[in-house]
Amino acid sequence: MLETARYDAERRLSGSVVLALGLSAYAALMILMAPSLLGDIDLAALVEQYPPQLVEAFNLELIGTIEGYLALELYQFAWVLGLGAYLAYSAAGSVAGDVDDGRMDTILAAPVSRGQVVVEKFLSLLVPVVVVNVVVLAVVALGTSLVDYPVPAADLVAVHALSIPYLLFCGGLGMLASVVAPRRFVAEGVAVGLLVGTFLLDSVTAGTDLDWLSAVAPMRYYDPVAILTASEYDLVGAVVLLGVAVALLAASGVWFRRVDVR
Repeated sequence: MLETARYDAERRLSGSVVLALGLSAYAALMILMAPSLLGDIDLAALVEQYPPQLVEAFNLELIGTIEGYLALELYQFAWVLGLGAYLAYSAAGSVAGDVDDGRMDTILAAPVSRGQVVVEKFLSLLVPVVVVNVVVLAVVALGTSLVDYPVPAADLVAVHALSIPYLLFCGGLGMLASVVAPRRFVAEGVAVGLLVGTFLLDSVTAGTDLDWLSAVAPMRYYDPVAILTASEYDLVGAVVLLGVAVALLAASGVWFRRVDVR
């Protein structure tokens, strides 16, 4: 049992470590810059020069605190957009990549159902999700303490814990693209394109009469800015994301059972 999950998890481990180190280095750089930016530069006056729509869309008025600064510079972009796109891209290449390379015939020759293959490949995505969250959490906690700008521990743990449902949603989106698209590069492009598209939709419609359109955007249900600056934990949003992730995974399994592997 779970041989496919273990095999794929081992393959993802080295890449997950590299990704965690890369995001940790970026986080450390942001933290090292924080004392000079927050102490020597009047960020509030600087933000006033930007268009109000831009300030509202990206919550730039909060950048004058360490919590707002990290929420915007690290979690809103590197986490929500960057890491989310990585999970979607990685998942999209899982099934479709094995089909393109001819490995799927060998996998399905074993006593394993197609639905189980989809589930096990999805489970292997837990490796980058867990590794990156644990490593970056430790780096941010230690780094902010060393520069005397500590972030409340509960909020920091929450921003990472509540990112897991969001990242699993991204993985589920990628899995569905992986079994529906005819080729790996198409699946990867569709998964990343959909995620980036919904991110832009959420940003552009924020504070407008079309704000309701962004209800389809997964980042609407995970808001690192609200978590770190206002200690607001959207548990309902986390449940919604988990539910949709499960639905996407179930749809992926059903679709994969019905298609020919060529």
